[in-house]
Amino acid sequence: MSDAPATSTTATKRKSTGSSTAPRKKAAVKDPHASARDLVASINESPLTFTSPEGDDEVRKTFVAIAAYTKSLEPVRKSASDIEDAKERLNRTIVGGIKKLMTWKPSCKTGSAKFSHDGICTDPMVFGALLGLDDKPNWKMKKYTINEIENILGEHISKEIRYDCLYLTSDVNVRWNEATGEFKFTGSYGKPV
Repeated sequence: MSDAPATSTTATKRKSTGSSTAPRKKAAVKDPHASARDLVASINESPLTFTSPEGDDEVRKTFVAIAAYTKSLEPVRKSASDIEDAKERLNRTIVGGIKKLMTWKPSCKTGSAKFSHDGICTDPMVFGALLGLDDKPNWKMKKYTINEIENILGEHISKEIRYDCLYLTSDVNVRWNEATGEFKFTGSYGKPV
């Protein structure tokens, strides 16, 4: 006979501690402007037949609620530091995007390879700050020289390739669509000629 304990082929399951519960759902946040939003919706649905509040106090409360609701719809103005932070992020994105597009092509020998970097900046003040403007851009397209765009972006834009280095070789066109916030940087790059 062997002194070894008998082995069982069926494994025992670990018992539940019973203390674990399913995670609770977050409580729904009550909309502070729900009544004003409903009132505006009812007025828009039937402008001639909506029910108006009774009494001066109710009318006053309704006006205050609608005023607070319209105030909440206004975009929040960014502080100077917020604009500066967003400008730096956008700047890094643009420079990185242009450098990523600078790949070797046979047209790089003559400095005529094209790049086109698209992006979105929903805040016109941030895009204006990026370009060194005091306000949002008031143009749809503007042409910058190589020196101007490198001063604006704060960096000499070049990319090292296997045996050489690629540089911007032409003016850079900047297109801006204020309605959608889309922008596009286009130009040429290659070996210096």
